[in-house]
Amino acid sequence: MMQPAEVLASILQNSTDLEHVRSLVTDDVMYVSLNYDNPDLHRIMPWAGSGRGAERIVKTMVDVVRCWERVDFQVEALFGDNQCAAMFGRFTYRSRVLGKLVTSPFAVFAKVADGRCHHLQFMEDTFATGASFRSGGSWKFRSDPDGKEVVI
Repeated sequence: MMQPAEVLASILQNSTDLEHVRSLVTDDVMYVSLNYDNPDLHRIMPWAGSGRGAERIVKTMVDVVRCWERVDFQVEALFGDNQCAAMFGRFTYRSRVLGKLVTSPFAVFAKVADGRCHHLQFMEDTFATGASFRSGGSWKFRSDPDGKEVVI
């Protein structure tokens, strides 16, 4: 039986193949893509949010490939114990519509029981990756209670 780190690595090695992913996850695997539920981010990246099943994972990965060209994907660390695994790294993608290049760190967390993943969470710099789809306009932010508004 594969250890959690091996299960996680195997899922990500061929994450667009439904039968492959199905063989490594439980039927009701919980997948968290970027956040639990953010309607604004979901409008930009429809795969953002939570869902269940291998189909949800594969659809996300297929949509990512449809929207971005993968320029680079580097795993910098992969480790785990007998129940969990974590992977950290960086990727560089080019948005297919606008041709914008973005590099983001990523973190993936998996919970595994009996050699099958039942929880998978993928995180990245959504401010940067979402901006690779930005076609115009400005964003206004005010985070510092003593500071001024920032316009990007």
